Formats: sequence, structure tokens, C-alpha cells
Amino acid sequence: MEQNFTPEELALPPCKYEYLDHTADVQLHAWGSSLKEAYEQCGIAMFGYMTELHSVDIKQSADIEATGHDLESLMFHFLDELLFLFSCEPFLICSKLVITEFLTEGEEYRIKCKCYGEEFTLGKHPQGTEVKAITYSAMQIINEPDKNNFQVFVIIDI
Repeated sequence: MEQNFTPEELALPPCKYEYLDHTADVQLHAWGSSLKEAYEQCGIAMFGYMTELHSVDIKQSADIEATGHDLESLMFHFLDELLFLFSCEPFLICSKLVITEFLTEGEEYRIKCKCYGEEFTLGKHPQGTEVKAITYSAMQIINEPDKNNFQVFVIIDI
């Protein structure tokens, strides 16, 4: 079911990620002006590995939530929720993610995210590489606000 979106919701963020070679897998490297933006970019990078994002129109949205006990487990569960969103009907492929709540204080680590995209359709969306799972292997989260340095490195199983 198509939804109506504001021009702001339809505007795509700049690309702040890259793919790094890794034996039998791929490493996502994403960054941003905040840790929240780096997490958003990492999620988009994962979707970008599955298809060419320029082919994805914003026609519907979904909300996800993820929790963890530290930054690494929060990243793992965030990406896992996004992968689940893609893996279940209607196979939502996202070209934009907006984290609406990013809590990393004390013992509470929580993300709420609005995911924008459309149903994945062969023929319209070029088929990239299937992402099988998210891993903790070599996961790095660089959170240095004093240096304005926010980066994440995550290996996904393909």
C-alpha cells in the first residue's frame, strides 16, 4: 500500500559509506557527523549491497526497534532488524533510514527507526548480493565526539 510522504521524507541523505573486501564476506564501513548518522549510513550500506539504491522509490515506510547492552550489540540488533524487514513480506528494500530515537546512556541502548522504501521487485531492482546474516566478527564502533570522529565497521555474511 503506497503512502503519501512530505518532500523532506522523500529527500535522500548523502552517501557516507563504502565496502571493504573481506575473505568470503564483506565489511561495511560507514561514518557520519554523529554516531546516530553512522548507524543510519551502515543500514543503508547493507541495503545498497542488496540492490542499486537509485532504483528504490520511497512508496512506503515501516518502523523498527532494536535494543542492546552496548554499542556493538545495538548495532548487531539494528542491522538484524533491518535484514528481517527485508526478509519478510512485503520484502521492504529501503533507500532512507531515519533514527528517531538513539539512546546510549547508562545501561539502556535503544534505537527506533523509520525505514523508507518500497517492496523489492525483480526487474525493477537489480539483484545484488544476498545478505545472509550480521556478524560480530571484527566489529568496530569509533565514537570520539571530541574529535568529531564517528565510524562503524561491520562484517556481513553474504
